[in-house]
Parts: sequence; structure tokens; C-alpha cells
Amino acid sequence: MADKTFAEINAKIQAGKAVVVTADELVQLVAEKGVGPAAKEVDVVTTGTFGPMCSSGAYFNFGHSAPRIKFHRVWLNGVPAATGFAAVDAFMGATALPDDDPLNTNHPGDFRYGGGHVIEDFVAGKSVRLKVLGYGTDCYPRRELETTVNLDDLNEAVLFNPRNAYQNYACAVNTGPRTLYTYMGVLKPGLGNAHFSTSGQLSPLLKDPYFRTIGLGTRIFLGGGIGYVVWNGTQHFPAIPALPEGAPPVPSGGTLAVLGDLKQMSPKWLRGTSMLGYGATLTVGIGIPIPILNEEICYYASRPDSELYAPIIDYAEAYPNRKPGNLGQVSYAALKSGAITLDEKEVPTAPVSSYHKAREISAILKQWLLEGKFLLGEPVQLLPGPDAGIKPKSLEIRGSGRRNG
Repeated sequence: MADKTFAEINAKIQAGKAVVVTADELVQLVAEKGVGPAAKEVDVVTTGTFGPMCSSGAYFNFGHSAPRIKFHRVWLNGVPAATGFAAVDAFMGATALPDDDPLNTNHPGDFRYGGGHVIEDFVAGKSVRLKVLGYGTDCYPRRELETTVNLDDLNEAVLFNPRNAYQNYACAVNTGPRTLYTYMGVLKPGLGNAHFSTSGQLSPLLKDPYFRTIGLGTRIFLGGGIGYVVWNGTQHFPAIPALPEGAPPVPSGGTLAVLGDLKQMSPKWLRGTSMLGYGATLTVGIGIPIPILNEEICYYASRPDSELYAPIIDYAEAYPNRKPGNLGQVSYAALKSGAITLDEKEVPTAPVSSYHKAREISAILKQWLLEGKFLLGEPVQLLPGPDAGIKPKSLEIRGSGRRNG
């Protein structure tokens, strides 16, 4: 049974009496006072992450032209958007690319502009070129439309990200003989570097690893505005990996589907991103408040970088060919130190996500709570945790030979 409830904590927030700390601050507080006293003292812990999140996008309702047109094909600043929803609705995926992008024909490709950049341009208040082709119907007779639009012109503009805020992610290395261009950045051959992409002790889903407080309706910081968890993310498999002896059994692989009003958001926290040799994406800022309902929640929310581990994955062979296993586990304390030791070699490390920005997000969310501008959204249903028995499915590739007879 919870020692505190969402309603009790929200009442304290509204009264200006809630004790709110960032996850960084909770780590220090528990080190000084212990879990029990900290759980009684603290009401809410804020978290943050800011990194590339490919499974992101935005849907738009553009309103009707005169005469009306039914969208069949749509481009925004030359980047194709998905149609097939209704007459004047479209969805722009973060990784969409212009039809004339050279891609990797001259490897490594630059991928200078894509769907994530279109979303950033909208949020920044810029005008965006809209080109539409229709096929003509009695009720939607127009066949072509070219104009410019901005965010204020749109009926609806909603950020909808099917998979964000990975609970944990791999430490990527390259044991092969050539440079690799990946969504984890440029990986040098022969263990020349190691990249990671999780904010460790600030990472939202590492701070509530069993999803005791996060579910449908959880209110979050999203792209500089207020958003919501609307489902578990795609590829949500919060299994408990094999960890070094003494490490707490923190799951990894949980993800979130999130949604929010794009008109509230800021280009500071939604950034179109080009990844050399890989593609375009969107860098997203997310912060999640974790109510400290009891000591168990406080314990996991206070785990430091030294107790949180990422698997080391070889992107030369194991990752692209989906081979199981890893090269070991490494703590976020070691990753953040600037170098790790692997195969008796010192390997320099670097983050793909920004810990500095993650700290800023957690601090902003803390201030919103202290000022009573933000209340906790009590979930109507918690997300499935590692005890739900969810297992990933894979696509089995079958031959396509002809049958005789």
C-alpha cells in the first residue's frame, strides 16, 4: 500500500508545499540520509533526457482550400508526408527525406534536411512550403495546391511519437576494420571509440524501471511544452538483463508513446538532426515527474550512475546481423568518465544524447512543479513492467522460390 497518493501530492503542489528534487539531487540526498528518510521527505523527483529519437513525428490538419482538395500526395519543404487519413490531414515522420536527396549514393551521405527539420521549422514559427496533389472527386474537385503555411495557420498540429525515451540503450562500439556510420554516430574501427545515448541517473525510465507510477495519462515535459504518455512505445520489452553481481536488477528496453500540442513547444527542445551516413531524425526533450509514493520507488529513483549499466554492443557484426549477446556491461559512471577499458584497450567514450540538456529539463520541470504550474497526471493504467512476460517478435525472412507442379 502506498505511503502517499497522487491526490495528496497534487494537493501539496497546489498549496506550494511539495518537496521536489531532480534525480541528480535525490542521488545525493539518499547517499546522505538513506532511502527511508528521503522517501518521507521528498514528494516528486524530476528526470530528463534529450537525444535523437527516430520514432517521432507530427500530424497536421491544414484546413480546406477553395475549392476543396483531397490530399493524395503531400510535400512540406520538399519532404513527403504521409496521407490516407482524411481529406486535409497528413503525418510527417522525423526520418522522412526529400525525393531528390542523394541518400548514401555518395557515402557517407549528409542528410541535411528531413522530417525532423520540417517539424523544427514549424515550431520555430517559420513558413513552410506546402505542395499537394489530389485526384479529384465531386466533393473535392481541386487537383493541385501550392502555398506556404506556418503553425498559426493550422487547425491542429500534434507531436505524436510512437517510441521515445528508451529505458536504456546500448554502448555502441566497432570491432571491424572500417568506419561505421550509424544512428549512434560515427564509430571508429578497431574499438576506436564508444558511444552511448542514455542520461543514466537522470534517465526517466531508469528512475521508475518497474513502471510503478508511469502509464496512460502520465503528464510529462515534451518538447518544451506539456505532453502525455498515451501508450507503451513500440518495441516495449522491459526485460531484466544479466547484470554484474551487486547491481540492482533494473530492467531495460521499456519505451513510451507520447503526444502533445506542437503549438506549445520550442525549437530549443525539438531539433531537426542530420546524422552523417545514416539519415535525418528529431532530437527530443522529455522530462517525467516521478511521485515518491513509497520507499521502493524512492530506492530505484535514487540509483546512481555507478549502479546503472548499459550493454556493450558490436555494431560491426552483432547489431546489423541481430546476433545475440554483448561484449559485457559498463556503468554510466564509467561511460561518463571519458574512457572505458575493453579487451585491455582504453576506449574513449562520448554521448549521443546531452546530459547538460537533460539536467536543464529536470530543473525546468522541478520549477513548474514548485510554482504550481504543473500537476501530476495519475495514470488510468500503468504500463506493463518486466513481470508482464512480454517478448520481442522478429521478422522471419522466408525464401520466395516457385513451387513446381
